[in-house]
Amino acid sequence: MLTLCPAHSAARTGGENGSVAEVIDIDDPDDQRVADFRDLNNADRRPDLPGGKGLVIAEGTVVVERMLASRFTPFALFGVAKRYEQLAEQLVGVDIPYYRASADVMAQVVGFHLNRGVLAGAYRPRELSADEVLAQARTVAVLEGVNDHENIGSIFRNAAGLGADAVLFGDRCSDPLYRRAVRVSMGHVLRVPFAQLPPFPQGLDILRDNGFQIIALTPNPKADTLAAAMTGDKVALLLGAEGPGLTEDTMRASDIRARIPMTPGTDSLNVATAAAMAFYERVRAQ
Repeated sequence: MLTLCPAHSAARTGGENGSVAEVIDIDDPDDQRVADFRDLNNADRRPDLPGGKGLVIAEGTVVVERMLASRFTPFALFGVAKRYEQLAEQLVGVDIPYYRASADVMAQVVGFHLNRGVLAGAYRPRELSADEVLAQARTVAVLEGVNDHENIGSIFRNAAGLGADAVLFGDRCSDPLYRRAVRVSMGHVLRVPFAQLPPFPQGLDILRDNGFQIIALTPNPKADTLAAAMTGDKVALLLGAEGPGLTEDTMRASDIRARIPMTPGTDSLNVATAAAMAFYERVRAQ
């Protein structure tokens, strides 16, 4: 139960099922009730670090709506009045506080001016296992050494838009629940299942045991085209970081190496772009 300080006002809006969304006005940037949203751009104090509070932060109405519909259950929202009005229908029956503040107070708490005007915070749920993620999947992306948060976010957005069922992480990948990755994914990282694989190349055996054809993407012009290579009913698309790409050990452990045809003189594509094209080829092949 929340206890309101005299300096703050609160309003309650009843949901059809009897639960309520509580609106609490915050006028002091030092108010401890919004401490979980503080200093989001401070690398040493970020609340979304797995080793710290381990929170998942959603930014903007679209991403907040997707969090509300996901297994990442928010414990609070923090935003301006306008965003509360926009989210009012989605918040009916949601029994969590909405901390309402001016844009200026919000900027002082967050550490920068937030154009999107609303944040939601959730605790990290239990991590899914690779076997759980693969159980109902037919098309998955498998990442090795992808450590750029914007690329990871874009891969999840592409996966959601082009029908990929899951994303699996191998060695040296960045946290997909970092705030920037969540934002760039437009919240789809909260919806597309993901899991961590054991170290490569042994970790790829889980894919093979689950009946997946393992395809390593490479710019090598001698490799088969991706369209010709995808022959399995279940396909795992291996993607490496820009620059180094997949390690040779990982490519040797794959079933086949495949390329996306490119204009002569072009050495590679952005990894998120390559993933999107691979997902599209998969859709066309089905």
